[in-house]
Amino acid sequence: MLSKSLAAVALLIGTLCAVQPALAQDSASETDSEAPSTEAPSSEATGDAPAEAAQDPVVARVDGQDILQSDLIAFIQTLPPQLQGQAQFLMPQLVEQLVNNALVTNAGRMADMAEDAEVRARIEEIEGIVIRQVFLQRTIDARVTEEKVQAAYDGYLMENPPEPEIVARHILVEEEDAAKALIVELDGGADFAELAKEHSTGPSGPDGGQLGAFVKGVMVPEFSDAAFAMEVGSYSKEPVKTQFGYHIILVEEQRMTEPPSLESLEPQLREQVSQDVIRELYAELRERAEVEILLGQPQPAADPAPDTEDTSQ
Repeated sequence: MLSKSLAAVALLIGTLCAVQPALAQDSASETDSEAPSTEAPSSEATGDAPAEAAQDPVVARVDGQDILQSDLIAFIQTLPPQLQGQAQFLMPQLVEQLVNNALVTNAGRMADMAEDAEVRARIEEIEGIVIRQVFLQRTIDARVTEEKVQAAYDGYLMENPPEPEIVARHILVEEEDAAKALIVELDGGADFAELAKEHSTGPSGPDGGQLGAFVKGVMVPEFSDAAFAMEVGSYSKEPVKTQFGYHIILVEEQRMTEPPSLESLEPQLREQVSQDVIRELYAELRERAEVEILLGQPQPAADPAPDTEDTSQ
């Protein structure tokens, strides 16, 4: 049964990738060339061919052309996510597909497909995509500076200043009388957390009613208003009614929120600055170019057909 499933997946891989693998591998190779930190030095530069071969072993060979492990990895990265997740179970099928890809590519080259008009048109289209992607990425790399990231962080802090938050517990029951009875027990010195474990119907009951820290607006309005009006160390003397039932609230601490660190926000800040850089680049390029948007504009009227006089008579 498993072999049938793997065969079906292998067929799907072939169907998805047979028409584009050579281009996918070429694109992956170009992408790798843009990342010097991961590029291994050549054997000509190091004189250490055996060590390089050990780092990137040959997984197959077609008419003397080596298919390397790095080719296999690049090929896997072109697959849909659901297939990438099963790649470790599909290595033989994936290598077979790479062999098939090489065979078809070689056959196409022997048939002079490299100079075919359709092939050249598609290569030019892909070349345009790669040029655009590399140009954008290099512009982002050059313009997304540490100073801009810091400025974006400072802006975030201004837009999100510290605000009051409280740490609280609660006991939730369905009936008001039950809540009032528990308040009487608290007045008599009962432990709040133990009463919550025993009586609270909320999901925090087993944890002694612990809700952790929260700011205004996180809880339903009735609960939030009551909690933020209380003194630290006090519990509500009257049940607080919400859509969930009747609450008894204990405020354990009140403080100001701590802003997130630059390090924790850096990925999203860099993405934000990158988008700003791209918008700036588009604006700069438009200023230097002539751009006409014709979509939705009236088209020029066609010239009327010239009258032709019948001279056959």
